[in-house]
Amino acid sequence: MEQVETAALIQYLRAFGSEDASIEAKTATNALPSSVLETLSAFANSPGGGTLILGVDQGAHFAVTGVNDVAKLQHDLASQARDTMSPPLQPSIYMHSVEGANVIVADVPELPRSQKPCYITSKGIQKGSYIRVADGDRRLTTEEVNQLIAERGQPRFDHELVEDAEVEDLDPVAIQNLIARLRDRSPRIFGTEQDLTILKMLNVVKKDKVGDLRPTLGGLLSLGRYPQQFFPQLCLTFVHYPTQSGEPTGGTRFLDNVRIDGSIPAIATEALAVIQRNMSRRAMVDASGRQDVWEYPPEALREAVVNALVHRDLSPGTRGTQVQVEMFPNQLRILNPGGLFGAVDIGRLGDEGVSSSRNALLLKLLEDIYVPGSTRTVCENRGSGIRTMRVEFARAGMRPPEFADQITSFRVTMPNHTLFDEGTVQWLGLIGPEGLKDTQRTALAVLRAGQVMDNARYRAVTGLSDSRAATAELQDLVARELVEQTGTRGGARYSLSEYARNIDAAEGKRVRPNRQKQILDLLALREELSKTEVSTLLHINPKTAEHWLGRLKKEGHIVAVGTGPKNTRYQLAPPSPVEPVVGQEALFDDPSRP
Repeated sequence: MEQVETAALIQYLRAFGSEDASIEAKTATNALPSSVLETLSAFANSPGGGTLILGVDQGAHFAVTGVNDVAKLQHDLASQARDTMSPPLQPSIYMHSVEGANVIVADVPELPRSQKPCYITSKGIQKGSYIRVADGDRRLTTEEVNQLIAERGQPRFDHELVEDAEVEDLDPVAIQNLIARLRDRSPRIFGTEQDLTILKMLNVVKKDKVGDLRPTLGGLLSLGRYPQQFFPQLCLTFVHYPTQSGEPTGGTRFLDNVRIDGSIPAIATEALAVIQRNMSRRAMVDASGRQDVWEYPPEALREAVVNALVHRDLSPGTRGTQVQVEMFPNQLRILNPGGLFGAVDIGRLGDEGVSSSRNALLLKLLEDIYVPGSTRTVCENRGSGIRTMRVEFARAGMRPPEFADQITSFRVTMPNHTLFDEGTVQWLGLIGPEGLKDTQRTALAVLRAGQVMDNARYRAVTGLSDSRAATAELQDLVARELVEQTGTRGGARYSLSEYARNIDAAEGKRVRPNRQKQILDLLALREELSKTEVSTLLHINPKTAEHWLGRLKKEGHIVAVGTGPKNTRYQLAPPSPVEPVVGQEALFDDPSRP
């Protein structure tokens, strides 16, 4: 990490008044505080890892207090990470001078899932494992630790025999439909096999210790008549609350409260019907005009519900917890036991080619099992569910869903309001659509709602999978002065600029100075300028200067002179007079002003 990045991170902390899930600041004037070990564990166990800054006082609005003996503290931090943590950690440690004082910065990478949890050796794995929550370190519960240990390999809980169940507890109609599909799709494998043999080949049933056939957990959940006979809480519950807080109003506790039992195909079908009967339609404004749409896109709901049912944790400790769907006036939440599994993390969720299945048998079966009353299978098992959800929300003009991985649970939150409402559409029109991509317009609309973005969040909001493309689009928004950037590289955060925030859609005001006219006035005054000089004189971001210089050059108002990109300077284009640029008065109207 470079010195300028460290200074930018500190400015970011000051701007928002607190740490976040990926940054921790500590004073450490003469020695390492004991809480450093908890932070090392938390960052190593958390998505994306984190950055520890020593020599900054959070209690004094992140004042740089410095460290006295840099060499000693660097050595102590490296030793503590290596010798007191299990598994040993190797953070990248740097020393920088910021505001006249020495600070130490340590980048702690996230451990691979196969090595989690990282814990303080002296406390043991159950009491010394931590995770980052908001701006603090929280000790993992026993259940969370056990969850991480269990998922170091491929879980096989869906392969377990249900000892009290019998083959007769499976639905014969569902079985016949499945077998007919398999024989038609793969006659070479299943064409001549007996029905029971096919069920054994699919691991729907297995022999117990005395040789009797029993359904597996995966077989029972996908093809069972009533799996809740054996696992009462492997169901789905739906609650519709009348208030945003979930508290009763006027004596009404719930607007609807339903428990849904049966196999996963049956639960998914009924759950979607229950959610839809509790939804209303809303108006959406787009390029084609005004139209009525459901509060939540039905296809996105289907993907979210099915994902929650098939990816839930099936380990014995979670079989007492159901999948929960909660509807509020402003949002809908779907919560399932078990966090993300395998190579998938929040930052890469939905990326093409990145998927991992906790319940491999269950997912394989549901790929060939029909939704009741239709010719559509329950799931595709192609890792496309999250992408489909984002696409459907974008198509409906809504803010995209948010995902939260909490180790022992996973939550999807769907906002119940349009992203491109009439006010936002007008606001985007005043900004000017020239050259803006649809993904950038989507991000601007989300930022207008008060959110802050990093690269991963931008990709999640827009559906982009390439982090480099996301960075390029964000930098273009910075250049246009629509977005402000705090921090750099991995610590870069983006928020709406003051100019963009202050556009009054009702009155149609644009408060940004006319940069093209300012640059032309400067060149008329100074004759020749570089990008850096333009940036300095106008007090604007170098990217912004580059953006407007490029536009003026493309339009033929200016020409580039010099021997190379770093030496390029700009002059007014001769010999034709420069056409006036319509807009506000420039900052430099007085020719005598330097």
